[in-house]
Amino acid sequence: MKLTIVGGGSTYTPEIVAGLVRLRDALDVTELALHDVAAERLDVLAGVSRRMLRAGGHPAAVTTHTDLAAAADGAGIVLVQLRVGGQDARLSDETIPLSCDCLGQETTGAGGLAKALRTVPVMLDVVEGVRKVNPDAWIIDFTNPVGIVTRALLRAGHDRVAGLCSAAAVFQRHFARILDVDPARIALDHVGLNHLTWERRVWLDGEDVLPRLLAEHAHRVAPATGLPAGLVRRLGTVPSYYLHYYYAHDEVVARQQEHGVRAQEVMAIEAELLRQYADESVTAKPELLTRRGGAHYSDAALDLMNSLLSGDGRTHVLNVRNGSTLPFLPVDAVVEVPAAVTADAVAPLPVDPVEPLVAGLIAHVTAYEDLALDAAVHGGRDRVFKALLAHPLIGQYAVADELTDLLLAANRDHLAWLR
Repeated sequence: MKLTIVGGGSTYTPEIVAGLVRLRDALDVTELALHDVAAERLDVLAGVSRRMLRAGGHPAAVTTHTDLAAAADGAGIVLVQLRVGGQDARLSDETIPLSCDCLGQETTGAGGLAKALRTVPVMLDVVEGVRKVNPDAWIIDFTNPVGIVTRALLRAGHDRVAGLCSAAAVFQRHFARILDVDPARIALDHVGLNHLTWERRVWLDGEDVLPRLLAEHAHRVAPATGLPAGLVRRLGTVPSYYLHYYYAHDEVVARQQEHGVRAQEVMAIEAELLRQYADESVTAKPELLTRRGGAHYSDAALDLMNSLLSGDGRTHVLNVRNGSTLPFLPVDAVVEVPAAVTADAVAPLPVDPVEPLVAGLIAHVTAYEDLALDAAVHGGRDRVFKALLAHPLIGQYAVADELTDLLLAANRDHLAWLR
């Protein structure tokens, strides 16, 4: 099987390659096609990928492409991991909101909107290009903001698309470590939107052990949420790390204003990773990659690929069309929930009713995402303003007005409707 990675020059690519080596008996990949518009980075990542595969005894050939059609032609699966504007754009996304005393984060708040404005049009073009030469391949969207991007692709008629985030896999392994059990024995009642999720039950061999986790191990559970252990106990659920941006917004902003934003750290990590990748003696995933983010990305991605190719019907936590899963949301919203995966479809599994504390924020952010998608597809200052005004982390008209002008000025080169 040919596996294509669009954005193959990403520093994440060795995560996937390491997974291919680890699962070489389960996933028959004969060609790894790396596509990127940055030819120099593409060559570096192709080099380290070849060395890793060879060192791991994996027979797959690595091919490089700057032409999308050639990369996608004949692929069984196309994984898309783009960052439009690179790390410089991320730094802008995270620092501009701070100047207005708002959260500086790349996938939510004002920074997340800026990323969506840049990314959605490019992703629509990329997937349309893939479909011209390969109408049947499954497309895995790992491009942030995953929920908005996946919704854009599904709305455009690209049904063989699944949005992927590693958050559930991270929690599964986190709980398994605390309980000292094999992660395969853990299943989650994971519900919400991309980067806005809660673990409502943690099943160990079919028994819900979340009450025990919170009663006995809250001090170990809580660090993965960014929230105090006492609050996690009171909630009775385990919120994703992104929820602390909502529940402790002013505290996070003050810390960012004093110590800087994550983008600054990532830029330094990426520069060093690229230097290591270019070293021909490097034949394994560098330890530094664990600090880049996206923990367990390869586990989640390759497990999903295996199910898509084999049609085994296994359950994966994915970003999928809502339908009637969360009845208080529009049918075409994209939710992050457990889904059954076959070779022909990804279908969300039924979930228990969502309590008001959770449902209210999910509905609020879904309304923002609808406005953000409208702005990304159609452009216009007024649409951007309305999306910012609707976001629960902004919500003040004067701040939304100022941020609109700042974000549009910073992204003028990336937004065709501004040129």
